[in-house]
Amino acid sequence: MALTRRSTLGLAASAGAGAVLGTAARTAPASAAAADYVIRHDQPRQTIWGLGVELQFDSIGSGNNGLPEATTSVPHDLVAEERTRLYRDMLKVRPDRGFRYCRLALGLYLRGLTADRKNIVGRWPEQMAEIRELIQQSGIEGVAAEYWSPAPAWKSTNSYIGGTLASTTPAALDQFGDALVRDIEYLEANGIPVKMWGLQNEPHLTNLAYSACGYSNEQYYAAFKVAAGKIRASRPDIHIHADSNAGQNGRGGALIRADATALSYVDGWSWHRIGADSNEQLTAGAFTGNAAGKVVYNNEFEYLSGGTSDWRMINTAQSIMNWMTFQNSPTWFWLHALKPTYNTEAAGYSLGFWRPYDDNDFTKYANIAKGHWDYNRQNWHAVAGFVQYLPWNSVRHHVDEGTVRQDQRIMAWKTPQGKLVFAFTNRGTASVSYTVDTGSTRTFHGQQYTPSQYNSGLGDKTGPVLALTLPPKSIQFWIEKV
Repeated sequence: MALTRRSTLGLAASAGAGAVLGTAARTAPASAAAADYVIRHDQPRQTIWGLGVELQFDSIGSGNNGLPEATTSVPHDLVAEERTRLYRDMLKVRPDRGFRYCRLALGLYLRGLTADRKNIVGRWPEQMAEIRELIQQSGIEGVAAEYWSPAPAWKSTNSYIGGTLASTTPAALDQFGDALVRDIEYLEANGIPVKMWGLQNEPHLTNLAYSACGYSNEQYYAAFKVAAGKIRASRPDIHIHADSNAGQNGRGGALIRADATALSYVDGWSWHRIGADSNEQLTAGAFTGNAAGKVVYNNEFEYLSGGTSDWRMINTAQSIMNWMTFQNSPTWFWLHALKPTYNTEAAGYSLGFWRPYDDNDFTKYANIAKGHWDYNRQNWHAVAGFVQYLPWNSVRHHVDEGTVRQDQRIMAWKTPQGKLVFAFTNRGTASVSYTVDTGSTRTFHGQQYTPSQYNSGLGDKTGPVLALTLPPKSIQFWIEKV
């Protein structure tokens, strides 16, 4: 099912459809008193669309310092077989699963300009074909197009870097909104489907060394109302979100919520809880207050400094699970698939590394040849199981928890074919053992991810009650065999 604006609404109602639950649904726990966790077949929750990931389609300075003229990017830098491996092994693992959305940073990783500097286009002749190839060959459904900066002609600095909108008069905003529609038309004319749209990444920031555009509350509200209205009229099925930092509590949020017309253009509120402890999401409704019935989700997650770690690996997995379990989020985005081997931020930002052709320092990542890539395993192992075992449009099911544990988390869902799957994590330092009442007498096959293990088979267990032991710093997926 393709994502449409209408499919983002009424998630609880769509989750309750019998066709989604399948014929294997159970309506009561088999032995609730005997289990630490009980998966409730009779309590479907939201539809989970699938995960998103950002791609670096153009260059950025190491440490996010500046916009080099170099074309350092993926898939541009990768040799043919490494492109194919990226598409097949990381971005898309099966036809109905993998990353569904590619976050496209307009004004940053797509920053070529038309002659009048009012619209964003490809910066080198092959760039649009390369992005189209990645979308088509990986099976990603489309892009989540979002501005790091609009084209310079609309800026007070006449540059991608710094500043704000040059004018917010009604006439100026009318022209600005038309230009943003043209940007979408350009992408689609080049074979790049646009599935999501955002006015501005982190609109509270201005003084950065790379692309940005600051907005006051009033500026964001005024620009959003005009631009989102034009996009809704032009492309009614694109999912529109705000404010790509603090959601409904971010720039212009209160003004938008007070204006029924502006609010009607909002399909979701997008948050950046970058590298945050997954415990943040454990309080039901912590990020859904004032949401006006719209979905909330995290559309950027990474670790800004300090690289990665075993604890962070499990924390990332729990971030996915806790956003979906406690905030009913339909999606979740990791920041970058690949980052260059010589960028200082790469370890905390990426699921993998590639070596550009101008990187001759083989004292780091010596195993990666120029034009090739390898996994950043702790980050990749954190999300890989969800890419593998959470098909698009799966439906989450409630799990009864006698105790809501911070370091051991569980989430259950049914695939569109009705197969039950659940994930369990152990962020702690010792092994833990628990029982899970699956409500199914079928056999489940287990797969485990640790900092060193990828999709490691655990054998089969037969329900309804499974006795499980999780090593420290591990993630397990248990998949019903039908």
